Amino acid sequence: MKAFVINKYSKKEGLQLANVAIPEVKEHDVLVEVHASGLNVLDSKIKSGEFKLILPYKLPLILGHDVAGVITKVGNKVTKFKTGDAVYARVADFRIGTLAEFIAIDEKDVALKPQNISIEEAASIPLVALTVWQAFVENAKLQKGQKVFIQAGSGGVGTIAIQLAKHLGATVATTASEKSFEMLKNLGADVLIDYKTQDFETILKEYDVVLNSQDTNTLEKSLRIVKPGGKVISISGPPTADFAKAIGAPWFVKVILSLISSGIRKKAKKLGVNYSFLFMKADGTQLSQITSLIESGAIKPVLDKVFPFEQTNDALAYVESGRAKGKVVVRVK
Repeated sequence: MKAFVINKYSKKEGLQLANVAIPEVKEHDVLVEVHASGLNVLDSKIKSGEFKLILPYKLPLILGHDVAGVITKVGNKVTKFKTGDAVYARVADFRIGTLAEFIAIDEKDVALKPQNISIEEAASIPLVALTVWQAFVENAKLQKGQKVFIQAGSGGVGTIAIQLAKHLGATVATTASEKSFEMLKNLGADVLIDYKTQDFETILKEYDVVLNSQDTNTLEKSLRIVKPGGKVISISGPPTADFAKAIGAPWFVKVILSLISSGIRKKAKKLGVNYSFLFMKADGTQLSQITSLIESGAIKPVLDKVFPFEQTNDALAYVESGRAKGKVVVRVK
């Protein structure tokens, strides 16, 4: 099969198109013929080696975490799916490789594709939707009437985060450029802040939850707009020792991450704010719940561009540019 691989970590070098073996199907796996693959900032970070300490992949590596396609083969202990099912998934860490014609995935990470959206739209959903589900439902336990601040509302995570927070009954503030305001209002944002001309720290007060996806400076400001006992959940770091423990990292990684995050943790503690780092995980059961929200119309995919498979490098460059409004998807079939 054809696949896009990296042979070494590099910021500048593109992915190489290669012929590789179709993955073997273990007893709990389904083999999915990939129709579309969603791209994420995480793909770029793995390509450049930014996560090699916490995700020590063996090279060469096929990139890609998000997939939508059709099952062509099932392992002998698979119970939930059958050949011919249209499915989607965020593939588990160390099993990634959706920028290829086929991928084997553990059935526990897979969900049936929502019936009311296209295969490309389905491929745009898993990683970002699971990220916000795990932030708001699992971690923050977001309640009706609470206030949540979502940074970079027009990005892949932001567009889904706004919709889920509104569905849960929260008041939503977000940052974006003014030209995205109309779109974000339609998604449910209540407070819109133009990051080019306004400072959110002077506008927002007493928030319950912040979803941080930006730099350290933005993260520190975010701590100051949260009420005591509130939560700042960061998906852009710094990672903590708790996170290292959760992924079963070696002791020295725990020490390194504890040092890296000590400054922000001290500042959060002083303000009585709970700081945590979220690195989302694959979860087919949660994805099935997200499917219900999509089929009911509570969440709509926001797609910016769909690139053909042979233009995967252009697609990744577009993700890296930070200009995408919503998600970028590669059509494989």
